[in-house]
Amino acid sequence: MTTRAQWTVVLVVVAALALGAWAAVRFYGPEIFPVDVGSKAPQFHAHTLGGKQQVSLSDYEGKVVLLNVWATWCGPCRVEMPSIENLYRTYGPQGLKVVAVSVDDVGDDRIDEFRRELGLTFDVVHDSTFRIEKDYQITGYPSTFVIDKDGTIRKKWIGQADWNSGYNRALVATLLGVSPSRAAGE
Repeated sequence: MTTRAQWTVVLVVVAALALGAWAAVRFYGPEIFPVDVGSKAPQFHAHTLGGKQQVSLSDYEGKVVLLNVWATWCGPCRVEMPSIENLYRTYGPQGLKVVAVSVDDVGDDRIDEFRRELGLTFDVVHDSTFRIEKDYQITGYPSTFVIDKDGTIRKKWIGQADWNSGYNRALVATLLGVSPSRAAGE
Protein backbone atom coordinates (compact mmCIF):
# COMPACT_ATOMS: atom_id res chain seq x y z
CA MET A 1 0.00 0.00 0.00
CA THR A 2 1.34 3.42 -0.91
CA THR A 3 1.76 6.26 1.54
CA ARG A 4 -1.06 8.15 -0.15
CA ALA A 5 -3.42 5.17 0.24
CA GLN A 6 -2.44 4.81 3.91
CA TRP A 7 -3.25 8.48 4.57
CA THR A 8 -6.57 8.07 2.79
CA VAL A 9 -7.46 5.15 5.07
CA VAL A 10 -6.40 7.16 8.15
CA LEU A 11 -8.55 10.13 7.09
CA VAL A 12 -11.56 7.90 6.43
CA VAL A 13 -11.18 6.27 9.87
CA VAL A 14 -10.81 9.66 11.60
CA ALA A 15 -13.87 11.00 9.75
CA ALA A 16 -15.89 7.91 10.73
CA LEU A 17 -14.86 8.28 14.38
CA ALA A 18 -15.76 11.98 14.36
CA LEU A 19 -19.15 11.26 12.80
CA GLY A 20 -19.77 8.49 15.35
CA ALA A 21 -18.85 10.80 18.24
CA TRP A 22 -21.13 13.53 16.91
CA ALA A 23 -24.02 11.07 16.54
CA ALA A 24 -23.46 9.68 20.05
CA VAL A 25 -23.53 13.15 21.61
CA ARG A 26 -26.48 14.26 19.49
CA PHE A 27 -28.72 11.26 20.11
CA TYR A 28 -27.43 9.83 23.40
CA GLY A 29 -25.94 12.93 25.04
CA PRO A 30 -27.91 12.77 28.30
CA GLU A 31 -26.93 9.16 28.87
CA ILE A 32 -23.28 9.90 28.10
CA PHE A 33 -23.08 13.22 29.94
CA PRO A 34 -25.34 13.16 33.00
CA VAL A 35 -26.54 16.39 34.55
CA ASP A 36 -24.96 16.15 37.97
CA VAL A 37 -22.87 18.02 40.52
CA GLY A 38 -19.76 19.37 38.83
CA SER A 39 -21.28 19.52 35.34
CA LYS A 40 -22.26 22.65 33.44
CA ALA A 41 -25.91 23.52 33.90
CA PRO A 42 -27.82 23.05 30.64
CA GLN A 43 -29.54 26.03 29.08
CA PHE A 44 -33.29 26.20 29.65
CA HIS A 45 -36.06 28.33 28.20
CA ALA A 46 -39.35 29.23 29.86
CA HIS A 47 -41.76 32.11 29.70
CA THR A 48 -42.84 34.54 32.35
CA LEU A 49 -46.38 34.14 33.61
CA GLY A 50 -48.67 35.73 31.10
CA GLY A 51 -46.20 34.82 28.36
CA LYS A 52 -44.83 38.33 28.08
CA GLN A 53 -41.18 37.33 27.72
CA GLN A 54 -38.87 34.38 27.39
CA VAL A 55 -36.25 33.70 30.07
CA SER A 56 -33.26 31.38 29.99
CA LEU A 57 -30.33 30.42 32.18
CA SER A 58 -28.16 32.87 30.27
CA ASP A 59 -30.30 35.70 31.71
CA TYR A 60 -28.76 34.82 35.08
CA GLU A 61 -25.17 34.54 33.86
CA GLY A 62 -22.63 35.40 36.56
CA LYS A 63 -25.17 34.88 39.35
CA VAL A 64 -25.69 32.15 41.92
CA VAL A 65 -28.96 30.48 40.93
CA LEU A 66 -31.27 28.11 42.76
CA LEU A 67 -33.22 26.45 39.93
CA ASN A 68 -36.32 24.61 41.11
CA VAL A 69 -38.39 22.45 38.74
CA TRP A 70 -41.86 21.90 40.17
CA ALA A 71 -45.60 21.64 39.49
CA THR A 72 -48.74 22.92 41.22
CA TRP A 73 -50.05 19.35 41.69
CA CYS A 74 -46.87 18.31 43.56
CA GLY A 75 -47.47 18.17 47.33
CA PRO A 76 -43.75 18.17 48.29
CA CYS A 77 -43.25 21.19 46.01
CA ARG A 78 -45.88 23.10 47.98
CA VAL A 79 -44.26 22.11 51.29
CA GLU A 80 -40.73 23.21 50.31
CA MET A 81 -41.63 26.53 48.64
CA PRO A 82 -41.76 28.54 51.90
CA SER A 83 -38.19 27.47 52.75
CA ILE A 84 -37.04 28.58 49.30
CA GLU A 85 -38.79 31.92 49.86
CA ASN A 86 -37.05 32.33 53.25
CA LEU A 87 -33.66 31.55 51.69
CA TYR A 88 -34.37 34.04 48.91
CA ARG A 89 -35.40 36.79 51.34
CA THR A 90 -32.13 36.28 53.20
CA TYR A 91 -29.76 35.96 50.25
CA GLY A 92 -31.61 37.71 47.43
CA PRO A 93 -30.20 41.10 48.50
CA GLN A 94 -26.73 39.49 48.40
CA GLY A 95 -27.25 38.33 44.80
CA LEU A 96 -29.01 34.95 44.97
CA LYS A 97 -31.43 34.38 42.09
CA VAL A 98 -34.22 31.85 42.50
CA VAL A 99 -35.95 30.58 39.39
CA ALA A 100 -38.90 28.23 39.89
CA VAL A 101 -39.81 26.58 36.58
CA SER A 102 -43.31 25.13 36.54
CA VAL A 103 -43.87 22.13 34.28
CA ASP A 104 -47.64 22.21 34.65
CA ASP A 105 -50.02 21.57 31.82
CA VAL A 106 -52.37 24.17 33.29
CA GLY A 107 -52.57 27.81 32.33
CA ASP A 108 -50.38 30.56 33.69
CA ASP A 109 -53.31 31.87 35.78
CA ARG A 110 -53.32 28.72 37.95
CA ILE A 111 -49.52 28.93 38.41
CA ASP A 112 -49.77 32.62 39.32
CA GLU A 113 -52.55 31.80 41.80
CA PHE A 114 -50.20 29.25 43.44
CA ARG A 115 -47.39 31.88 43.54
CA ARG A 116 -49.65 34.47 45.16
CA GLU A 117 -51.17 31.98 47.61
CA LEU A 118 -47.70 31.12 48.96
CA GLY A 119 -46.42 34.71 48.80
CA LEU A 120 -43.51 33.86 46.51
CA THR A 121 -41.41 36.85 45.49
CA PHE A 122 -38.74 35.10 43.40
CA ASP A 123 -38.98 34.41 39.65
CA VAL A 124 -41.71 31.90 38.79
CA VAL A 125 -41.78 30.91 35.12
CA HIS A 126 -43.52 28.25 33.03
CA ASP A 127 -42.07 25.68 30.63
CA SER A 128 -45.18 24.54 28.81
CA THR A 129 -43.00 22.50 26.40
CA PHE A 130 -41.61 20.37 29.26
CA ARG A 131 -38.17 20.61 27.60
CA ILE A 132 -36.44 21.31 30.92
CA GLU A 133 -37.40 17.80 32.08
CA LYS A 134 -35.28 16.25 29.32
CA ASP A 135 -32.44 18.76 29.44
CA TYR A 136 -32.02 18.46 33.23
CA GLN A 137 -32.87 14.73 33.29
CA ILE A 138 -35.67 15.25 35.83
CA THR A 139 -36.67 12.01 37.55
CA GLY A 140 -38.88 13.39 40.32
CA TYR A 141 -40.48 16.52 41.72
CA PRO A 142 -39.38 18.84 42.99
CA SER A 143 -35.88 18.83 41.49
CA THR A 144 -33.54 21.58 42.56
CA PHE A 145 -30.13 22.64 41.29
CA VAL A 146 -27.80 25.15 42.94
CA ILE A 147 -25.70 26.69 40.18
CA ASP A 148 -22.60 28.79 40.85
CA LYS A 149 -21.58 32.03 39.12
CA ASP A 150 -19.65 30.06 36.48
CA GLY A 151 -22.71 27.97 35.55
CA THR A 152 -21.54 24.80 37.30
CA ILE A 153 -24.01 22.71 39.28
CA ARG A 154 -22.90 22.65 42.93
CA LYS A 155 -25.88 20.79 44.40
CA LYS A 156 -28.60 18.62 42.90
CA TRP A 157 -31.54 17.51 45.02
CA ILE A 158 -34.54 15.44 44.01
CA GLY A 159 -37.47 15.70 46.39
CA GLN A 160 -38.53 18.07 49.11
CA ALA A 161 -35.82 19.85 51.09
CA ASP A 162 -35.49 22.54 53.73
CA TRP A 163 -33.65 25.15 51.68
CA ASN A 164 -33.44 27.45 54.68
CA SER A 165 -31.47 24.88 56.72
CA GLY A 166 -28.05 25.73 58.07
CA TYR A 167 -26.29 23.55 55.51
CA ASN A 168 -28.09 25.07 52.52
CA ARG A 169 -27.65 28.60 53.86
CA ALA A 170 -23.92 27.95 54.30
CA LEU A 171 -23.65 26.59 50.75
CA VAL A 172 -25.38 29.61 49.25
CA ALA A 173 -23.39 32.04 51.41
CA THR A 174 -20.13 30.40 50.33
CA LEU A 175 -21.08 30.58 46.65
CA LEU A 176 -22.06 34.24 47.06
CA GLY A 177 -18.86 34.99 48.97
CA VAL A 178 -20.66 36.33 52.04
CA SER A 179 -20.70 35.21 55.64
CA PRO A 180 -23.89 33.35 56.65
CA SER A 181 -24.52 35.68 59.59
CA ARG A 182 -23.77 38.87 57.61
CA ALA A 183 -26.24 37.98 54.87
CA ALA A 184 -29.06 37.64 57.37
CA GLY A 185 -28.22 41.06 58.82
CA GLU A 186 -27.56 39.45 62.18
